[in-house]
Amino acid sequence: MDTGSGALPVGAAWEALVAADQPTLFKGAASEWPLVQAGLADPAEAVAMLKQGHAGQPVVVFRGDPAIKGRFFYNEAVDGFNFTGAREPLAPVLDELLAARDDPEARALYIGSTDIPTVFPRLDPASRLDLATIHPMLAANPGLSTIWIGNRTTASCHYDATPNIAVCAAGRRRFTLFPPDQVDNLYPGPFEPTPGGQVVSMVDVAAPDLERFPRFAEALAVAQIAEMEPGDILVYPALWWHHVEALAGFNILINYWWNRSPGYIDTPQSTLLHAMLSLRDRPDSEKAAWRALFDYYVFGDAERARAHLPAHARGPLAPIDDSTARRLRATVLRKLQR
Repeated sequence: MDTGSGALPVGAAWEALVAADQPTLFKGAASEWPLVQAGLADPAEAVAMLKQGHAGQPVVVFRGDPAIKGRFFYNEAVDGFNFTGAREPLAPVLDELLAARDDPEARALYIGSTDIPTVFPRLDPASRLDLATIHPMLAANPGLSTIWIGNRTTASCHYDATPNIAVCAAGRRRFTLFPPDQVDNLYPGPFEPTPGGQVVSMVDVAAPDLERFPRFAEALAVAQIAEMEPGDILVYPALWWHHVEALAGFNILINYWWNRSPGYIDTPQSTLLHAMLSLRDRPDSEKAAWRALFDYYVFGDAERARAHLPAHARGPLAPIDDSTARRLRATVLRKLQR
């Protein structure tokens, strides 16, 4: 795991970090945040800050029996989950977390990914990242900024479609990260249902069953581990699989997802699903031919595919802008409604 110290890089240094396409842990980069300092002094002080910053809405709360050992996952039949979720008032849940934070047998409990601008609009601005000061690319295509609050819980190994800046604001976290090319060795689970809206690995990363999942040993050989303490910030690229363990009795994680592509560019996740519908079950010879077309039009050099055409005839081969994106989307929708 690459590591740095002090503040996050800015400007050209941020560009270099993104270009490296590797997870990087910045020790203490948010250590001066008031929320971090409050949690270090006493978790009750951090809870008070959260209550003060809250706009009053209910939050989504997930609960699991002590038997799941904090691992939010499927049930034995893989037709449901080993936890429940409901919308609840914030303050009593925070009080419950505080009261049980020293109980190793407490029920697994966390407040799921919650939008900060909507639900915690009064959270101290000094306890947030000013993305625009890091680099204009972060402000130009911002994603969600969310908060996770809970006890000793585990988010099963999954990937996100966008890059992430993760701030350990209270407690401790362990991220175990795998490069995207390890997908075959991670034994992905069903597309639906999913525990948190994204496909997860069927392997228990903390206690892997290598007889059932032998290829996971290859993934472990290239895994990167980030041990996070309050004030640490982890930056990692899109599509890296990550298994996230909250290791203290009270934990707060703040995420900043952002986009390297403009908002009018659609998510490739939709393309993946449509490819299953349209390509996966065709004869191998046809799939090989389509692979060549995708390599030419999508994965290859975009300029090569259009260089021999006059500008007025390039259509969607030209760089995509908002107008072109709208036309392509309309064409796709018409073809899907056949």
